[in-house]
Amino acid sequence: MLTLVYNEGGALGTNFGSSVYYLVSSLLVLGFVLYYLYLNRHNRMIAWPLAFISGGALGNILDRIRLDRVIDFLDVDFFDVDILGLHLERWWTFNIADAAITCAIIVLVGSLLFSPKAPKSPPTAEQP
Repeated sequence: MLTLVYNEGGALGTNFGSSVYYLVSSLLVLGFVLYYLYLNRHNRMIAWPLAFISGGALGNILDRIRLDRVIDFLDVDFFDVDILGLHLERWWTFNIADAAITCAIIVLVGSLLFSPKAPKSPPTAEQP
């Protein structure tokens, strides 16, 4: 469903402070992600997900600057969740930027956990 929701807090309905808190923290995280993206710009399995995270964060930051809140509109009714005392009958409303960030994090974690590592070469003994 398409449902208009103005999210003044953070992800998953959190509300740890004002909109300015979320704007400043988003800008700081975006700076870190862009720096890490620059360092890993030649590794596609890291660079592409970081680029999607940056784009999603930038989209939410622009909403927060323009409107002092983020517009969420995708309302998907998935299965109910009942894990460790958390009972969730309705999933949170989100936007395309949130979906890009979530999918990119899943790809990034998967590539970091399951990508083949280069074998370490044993140290060589110096000969006199």
